[in-house]
Amino acid sequence: MAKTRHIHKRMSQRGINSRLVDLVTQFGVDHGDKCILTRKNTEALIGAVDTLRSQLIEVQSKGGLVVVEQGDYQITVYSLDSYSRKKAKEGDRRVLH
Repeated sequence: MAKTRHIHKRMSQRGINSRLVDLVTQFGVDHGDKCILTRKNTEALIGAVDTLRSQLIEVQSKGGLVVVEQGDYQITVYSLDSYSRKKAKEGDRRVLH
């Protein structure tokens, strides 16, 4: 969204940068022609980001995850580094001999 000269002047006077304005417009609540991001809303968002961070660290510790889907069904899930074609081929050779 385009910014007027007025908002640029007020941002400069109040020490508010464009990133903060973008956060308010992205996560704030619309009230008519205003968008408001309260202290309470920011605390809830920080909690959600902290939860997301811990979940991402858990996925990272597993080496990444793969979810296999078909249509609207989730079929299986496994760690990204758990499957090795080389090991699978060696397993096939052992069965054939």
